[in-house]
Amino acid sequence: MDADQDGPGTGPAPGDDAVALAHRMLDLARNGETARLAAYVDAGVPVDLTDAKGDTLLILAAYHEHPETVAALLERGADPGRINDRGQSALTAATFKNSADAVTALLAAGADPEQGTTSALATARVFGLPEMEKLLRGAGSAEGR
Repeated sequence: MDADQDGPGTGPAPGDDAVALAHRMLDLARNGETARLAAYVDAGVPVDLTDAKGDTLLILAAYHEHPETVAALLERGADPGRINDRGQSALTAATFKNSADAVTALLAAGADPEQGTTSALATARVFGLPEMEKLLRGAGSAEGR
């Protein structure tokens, strides 16, 4: 048996399992597999796990129109103020997708309609989403804005 056979480069690199797990978690958020994702987070997966673009589990769930997953992540401490590498928040994603339930949950958790390079309010205006703008402005006026 060659000593190099079991050495570096012959099997999975350290961390490959962690990377594969992270990809599975991101897919669970995209697919709205709330119960499975919540169980992993409860078992120790970081609730603010991000992909290479800075999209968190929360941003992915909001963008892919899974308000129940958004709510579950918020209940587990997901940060509604995190923004991705493009300056977008979960609130921006939920607004773009016209998801009133996700927007409402994010606002209740403290998400800021004016946060980010592309804010949720700007998104509502640019894409002609008057109901979303009204919902977002209602949150702002409740805070004295």
